[in-house]
Amino acid sequence: MPSEKRNVITGGLILITLGVLIFISKTGSYSFGQTWPILLIVIGVSTLIYKIRAIEGWFIALVGVFFLIIMLFGFDLYKYSQYITPLILILLGIYVLLKRRKH
Repeated sequence: MPSEKRNVITGGLILITLGVLIFISKTGSYSFGQTWPILLIVIGVSTLIYKIRAIEGWFIALVGVFFLIIMLFGFDLYKYSQYITPLILILLGIYVLLKRRKH
């Protein structure tokens, strides 16, 4: 599938998810601060739709699941997650750059 078509589908999925999360936030069920990891899950899954073996997609989706569990079940990992999230993003970026360099 051409990358342009993939970007449109991924962008559409992200916009729909964002709209649903904002709607849920406005109804008072959950705050956006509790549900933002679902965006990571959607990005990861949309990556996996096109290439199931894409390690980046699995990683992003798993990070989203991890933070969603923390948010919904009230684990007090906020102190640590503020350092873990940037570290995970840095490591993922390094991986993507090194993977790109090999090709």
